Amino acid sequence: MTSSARPGLIRLNTADESGATELLREVCASRSWAAAVASGRPYADPEALYTASDTAMAALTPADLDEAVAGHPPIGRPAPGDRASAREQSGVREAERMELLELGLAYQDRHGHTFLICATGRTGEEMLAALRERIGNDPDTEREIVRTELGRINRIRLTRLVEGDL
Repeated sequence: MTSSARPGLIRLNTADESGATELLREVCASRSWAAAVASGRPYADPEALYTASDTAMAALTPADLDEAVAGHPPIGRPAPGDRASAREQSGVREAERMELLELGLAYQDRHGHTFLICATGRTGEEMLAALRERIGNDPDTEREIVRTELGRINRIRLTRLVEGDL
């Protein structure tokens, strides 16, 4: 499929500024990230969009990153009606949900925000192992891990947007 035939990329490129920003906020809750990516339109192809996303992600301030993380439900408990999070967390078995929620609350107490991990393709056990490992990280180390994980999530969601699945 050529880039010009990608329905979501066409939609993003042709939307007015506020419409593009709103569409991008479905990918990432950070207003700064969405504004930066929207301002780079039109994108010739998906790779140019992904590069702009990565650049905007690297430029997020701690407050911007907090805003982005706040848009994600806890692992093991997708928000009702949030198809993207439900799809991304589909590898979690019911038996793992309680432990994820308990450890997630301990993580939140320690770090001040929801545990964020790119859940797509990961099992509940893999996410539990990452949570156990990361809960003891210092704030600066954890912030950069969160930035990386958020970048992965954004790329997956942008791919869905480009293909018209978001």
